[in-house]
Amino acid sequence: MADGRSGQKDAYQLILHAIDIGTYRPGDRLVENELADRFGVSRTPIREALQRLETQSLLARDGRSLIVASLDHNQMAELYVVRSELEGLAARLAARHATEEEVRLLRTMVDEDRERINDPSALSRTNRRFHRQVHLASHNRYLVQQLDLVYRSMALMTTTSLAAEGRSEIALNEHAAVVDAIAEGNAEAAYTELKGHISRAYEARLRQDADANSDGVILPD
Repeated sequence: MADGRSGQKDAYQLILHAIDIGTYRPGDRLVENELADRFGVSRTPIREALQRLETQSLLARDGRSLIVASLDHNQMAELYVVRSELEGLAARLAARHATEEEVRLLRTMVDEDRERINDPSALSRTNRRFHRQVHLASHNRYLVQQLDLVYRSMALMTTTSLAAEGRSEIALNEHAAVVDAIAEGNAEAAYTELKGHISRAYEARLRQDADANSDGVILPD
């Protein structure tokens, strides 16, 4: 029989995954009994999971309710600084340690994503899969753990930069350049290519927000 701790862990993972894949988006309200019904878990582990997510700043208080948190402008800027450095390091290490099989998989991912170029939502999901494969190819478990935390916070953004006009094709070309550098074993080029890729993604996201606000549509902070 599962004890309370395993139930709490299951509830935590279930809610975290739902936020991660966009079932619950920034600003959505999370209600204990609704979550318990959805996931088939009792309310006690749900309550404990919600408290844990709140302490991790993935949930925020809106009066007496808990909602999925969102990132303000400064938080997003700080996150991208950390992300670009860690992802660059992952690419550098991948260029030194990736196996031939891992390189072939990365190339296949880029080729398959070109078929999704007109579907930003699908491309956003596979984009994360590509980046995680680069992380794994670094063969550094501690770096992978830190990048998992960064991507957990990325789920608190309301849009994907891949939805910006023309960004999808550019991003895939940047992915291909990263893979080429890794395949060549050029650690510094891999670092530079991936760090530049993240920088341009951040710029595209900033432009999205600026355009939305100039149209009188205010996106959530």
